Amino acid sequence: MKTDLSDLEAFTHVARAGGFREAARGRGVSASALSEAVRRLEMRLGIRLLHRSTRSVVPTEAGLRLIERLMPALNEVSAALDDLNLYRDRPAGTLRLNVPTSAARMTLPAILPGFLAEFPDIRIEVMTDESYVDIVAEGCDAGIRYDERLEQDMIAVPIGPREQRFALGASPAYVAQMGMPEHPRDLLDHRCIRHRFPSGNMPAWEFEREGETVRITPDGPLIVQAGGGIDLGVDAAVAGVGVIALFEQWLRPRFDSGELVPVLEPWWLRFPGPFLYYSGRRLVPTPLRAFIDYVRRS
Repeated sequence: MKTDLSDLEAFTHVARAGGFREAARGRGVSASALSEAVRRLEMRLGIRLLHRSTRSVVPTEAGLRLIERLMPALNEVSAALDDLNLYRDRPAGTLRLNVPTSAARMTLPAILPGFLAEFPDIRIEVMTDESYVDIVAEGCDAGIRYDERLEQDMIAVPIGPREQRFALGASPAYVAQMGMPEHPRDLLDHRCIRHRFPSGNMPAWEFEREGETVRITPDGPLIVQAGGGIDLGVDAAVAGVGVIALFEQWLRPRFDSGELVPVLEPWWLRFPGPFLYYSGRRLVPTPLRAFIDYVRRS
């Protein structure tokens, strides 16, 4: 049975994006063109691959099975075509990165402008995700995560600052009203702003000073989702809602402006910076190879 490869690609993009419009925005084509491609594929196969409603598009059982079998093959096709870039004067193609919001905000801005200027024929697609994902199954070339979240079969390359700190901050008005904590356990009597990951996990707050380690589970009036909700948490802290714990680099502008004051700074936890990681089980696409080399020499 002869099937157009572009129709198969259209189907996988729509299924992963959860809708025709969402997939169309990512591919730079019209939603109607994708709809027609999927309809054509279903007619040729004689099987419904997607459940469609006015609110969502989800794969059928047959569609899920097809995606499971298709993705490795489509990735190999993409890698084979990418090998042709070796014959170009300069690297070209698309580099797809899956990163947490923190990396998109704090790590990539210092790297991407220079990289894109040096390699104008490379296009980068950045997808933000707070959970650990299978980058190969998601159609991404590489991801950025911290070392404790890396799978053992992944190759990791240091990217960005090699040491970071978790900082705590509160507004001057909050400190004037509630007082300044002197020890991490004092936070148990304070209003704290926490964040929850999509998995439901709300990490404890960790502190370290002169060999002493303290872990607490604070309480407070506001919980935000990691990633998209963090700026709301910061704004709430500025407004005096409570104490927030976050990457120092994220809070530094608020400290510099005086909107927040540092809390318990001698106890701020230090930890290694993030890593760029990619699968060691497949050929490295040319755009990723160029990006890795750029990161290593930056």
